[in-house]
Amino acid sequence: MDKSTWDRFAPFYTLSRRADKKAYEEMYSLMRPKVKGRLVLELATGTGLISKSISASARKIIATDYSEKMIAHSKHGRTPKNVSFKVMDATDIKYPDNTFEAVIISNALHVMPNPEKALSEAKRVLRPGGILIAPTYTHGKMTSSRKLLSKLLQAFGLRVESKWSPEEYMDFLIKNGWEICFEKTAEASFPLTYLECKAKPE
Repeated sequence: MDKSTWDRFAPFYTLSRRADKKAYEEMYSLMRPKVKGRLVLELATGTGLISKSISASARKIIATDYSEKMIAHSKHGRTPKNVSFKVMDATDIKYPDNTFEAVIISNALHVMPNPEKALSEAKRVLRPGGILIAPTYTHGKMTSSRKLLSKLLQAFGLRVESKWSPEEYMDFLIKNGWEICFEKTAEASFPLTYLECKAKPE
């Protein structure tokens, strides 16, 4: 998806997440023990909601997004001292191999034209034994409200590249070299499939 689309959406991003507040709170509670004391990289952070919400558990979080406007909005309000925000493309991570103990990429893979590249980069920068946390909106039964929301998002230019079911999403991760350690799908605007993964040995 064109970066300018996300730049335009940046002022509304935080507000748009409020409809799924319950699912997000559940997601935060799952993430916190997994990042405890760890050096974390978040890809496609948007306005930094996740990093700010789980920061008390992590040692340090570097939260990145390829949209300059998203990163600008992430810096609004209070930023925890152990969180830093940087402009960076998830498919071209500017860090050496084996740098991070955890990588988070949330609600992004399904809108990427090349999600395989982002997963490859995440694997590269993870230390051996590190964890990938990859929640993503998946597709279940298309109710009338979901159909309407989908049309509104498309009108804004927010296009879904991969309309996975939860099972198809897990298969995608497995085919790209990941072992699923934990899975849970929560009710949200669209089903929110939360995955914790470890890289399969080469």
